[in-house]
Amino acid sequence: MTLKAEFEQYAENVKKVKTRPTDQELLDLYGLYKQAIVGDINTDKPGTMDLKGKAKWEAWNSRKGKGKTFILLFFP
Repeated sequence: MTLKAEFEQYAENVKKVKTRPTDQELLDLYGLYKQAIVGDINTDKPGTMDLKGKAKWEAWNSRKGKGKTFILLFFP
């Protein structure tokens, strides 16, 4: 199985967890996923009124500089 295929399987498995992850765990997963799929963040930071968008942007931005392959290796 390729690294990408393993990552995609892990990403699918996350959707099937029995208990809901905490908000922080969800943000961590979001940041890792976006970094692995897209790479460094490529959008402007949302405004102060968009609390959810801002939290997601910050989670992704915290992974900035890490390569896609690094994240793919880290994800399992």
